[in-house]
Amino acid sequence: MLIDDYVADLDRALSGPTGPKRDMVVEAHDSLVDTADAYEADGLARGEAERLAVQEFGRVEEIAPGYQSELTACAGRRLGGLLFVSVPLTALAWAMLWRIIPIDPSIWAQKPGWYGTVSLALDIVQVAVGVSGGLALLALGRGARLLPKARLVTRSLGGLVLAMLATTTVLGMILTIGVKGPVGIAAYPPGVMVTLVSYALAGVQFYCAVRCLRITRTAVAHR
Repeated sequence: MLIDDYVADLDRALSGPTGPKRDMVVEAHDSLVDTADAYEADGLARGEAERLAVQEFGRVEEIAPGYQSELTACAGRRLGGLLFVSVPLTALAWAMLWRIIPIDPSIWAQKPGWYGTVSLALDIVQVAVGVSGGLALLALGRGARLLPKARLVTRSLGGLVLAMLATTTVLGMILTIGVKGPVGIAAYPPGVMVTLVSYALAGVQFYCAVRCLRITRTAVAHR
């Protein structure tokens, strides 16, 4: 097998964030080319030099799991970092918004008794997910090679995010119903900004979570 064919097979075998995956494939290609150049300088024909370099590098089935493990950890780190930063900031933004938004005091006076409990539950869910993101970020950092279950951490984090998004959506709807509507947020510029940012971050979190689940579902990731 020649270098270009081998690299194409390796690229197809891997799944992960585009940038790191491309860097890995390019690095493998450059290493193979350097080895083939050395063999060619020793007098071998180019085709034979490439085949010998590929043989020495190892079969795709043998090296792909190592590459995939790092890509899986990379996807988990990205999601963990996103959660560690975005979830607390979103919660803080909403907490500040509710303190400054001009709302008729009678609306708060009429809120049901369960409102405080649901609001607290929402805060706890957000804090827990933010902390989980930070812990995952640490677990998949420099010590990732020492962690035998990087795939499990990344997959669990992806599932946790999907559960968090569903839970916060439901709790948010319940709270909105509790105060009988959006209480003027749609007409309040800071409220519009916080809402749009929250939706954007939720969309990125959803995308990254789904990608983590997809990456950890590949055959190579299971090895």
